[in-house]
Parts: sequence; structure tokens; C-alpha cells
Amino acid sequence: MVSPDAIRFVVGIIGNIISLFLFLSPVPTFVQIWKKKSVEQYSAVPYLATLVNCLVWTLYGLPMIHPGSILVVTINGSGIVIECAYIIIFLVFSDKKKRIRVLLIVLVELIFISLLTLLTLTLAHSHRKRSTIVGTICILFNIMMYAAPLAVMKLVITTKSVEFMPFFLSFTSFVNGVTWTTYALIRFDPFITIPNGLGTLFGVAQLILYATYYKSTQRVMAERKNKAVNLSEVVVAEEELKKTGPTQNGLSTLNH
Repeated sequence: MVSPDAIRFVVGIIGNIISLFLFLSPVPTFVQIWKKKSVEQYSAVPYLATLVNCLVWTLYGLPMIHPGSILVVTINGSGIVIECAYIIIFLVFSDKKKRIRVLLIVLVELIFISLLTLLTLTLAHSHRKRSTIVGTICILFNIMMYAAPLAVMKLVITTKSVEFMPFFLSFTSFVNGVTWTTYALIRFDPFITIPNGLGTLFGVAQLILYATYYKSTQRVMAERKNKAVNLSEVVVAEEELKKTGPTQNGLSTLNH
């Protein structure tokens, strides 16, 4: 008979793989930034928010805080490395004003995680107390990060279009939430269950919205494409008219 811990470990490995795909999803954006040598109108806020989220979750999973959570450390530790790479690229191709702002935020995040680690280890003398302190902060950060999907969902409802809510990302987020919720329920951990349970609900809501507005989105995109084609035909016709117009006018004058 397979033990619950073995099942939990396998589920955690699957969660690591899925979360890694989510962490890597902005790569195309940074490829464009690298090619254009400019961050243009892109914001560093999502990557700074993910960085501090990964920092607190890595702290939570450490043996001195919450033993038996090494898979929480591995994925969030990977997230720290990936987000740092994004932020470095952002800094390289930003103007001076943006660069200073991002560096100050990173400094504040590092000071925050250092103080949290120091205070937790010195003032809380049991794993349960340490887990409660850091876990509560983890939940708060996760809830703040849910502002992004809420904004996207509001946009979908307002525009009745899922054009800016990619299906693959919504589906992966849903599967990620289900996986980590399952991981947390096998050996009950409320601090992992609560944020990932909420993530699962948001994932379901996004998939429902996608199913609801998929057909209308396809119709709108088709109409837009037809308008673009018609516009290009008009432009071509006008160009042809400009070329043939003088000749025709000349012939008309001669015939007259």
C-alpha cells in the first residue's frame, strides 16, 4: 500500500513542474524586451510581487519554520532565481528613473524578508508558532496577488471578450491550484490550502468566462479581420486610382 507521504511527494513534484511553467510564461515578453533593447510600457510590478511572494514561501518551507515542506522550497527557490533574471533584464533595458524605482523596491523586499526571518526565529520558539506567523503572511501576499486575475476577469465581463485572457494560462493556473490544494490536504496544511483553494476557484471562474465568451470573441475578431482586409483593399484601390487618374483625365481631354 502506498503511503500518504509518498502520494504527497508525487503530487508535490507535479506541482513543481506546473508552477515552473507558470514562472516561465513571461519569457516571450522578455525575449521581445531583449530584441528591442527597451522595456517600453511594460511594468516590473508583477515580477517584483512574484519575487517577494516566492521569498516568503521559501522561508515558510524551510525546516526551521515548517519541516517536511522541501518541495515548497524547491519551486519557490526556483521562482526567486527566475524572477531575479526577469528583474535584471528589466533593469538593463530601463531608463534611469525606472531603474532606481525597481532597485528601491527590491531593497525594501530584501529588508522585509530579512527582518521577518530574524524576528520569527528569535521571538517564536516552536515550529507551530513560526509556521503560523510566516504562513499568515504568505496567505496575505497570495490574496494581494489575486488582484491580477480579478482585473482580467473584470475586463472579460466588460468587453465580453476573452482575447486578453489566454486559455492555456487560465487552464494551467487552475491545474496548479488543484495540484497544490491536493498536496496540502493530504497532510493538512491550512496555509497552503487556503491560497491555492482560492486559486482553484479563480481558475474555475476564468474557465467558465472563457467558455461563455469564446464564441463572441471569435466573432468580434473575425469582424475586425474583415474590416482590416476591406480597409487594405480601399487603400490599394486609392493607390491604383492615383496612378491611373492622370492618364484617364488626359485621354478624356484628348477625346473631347
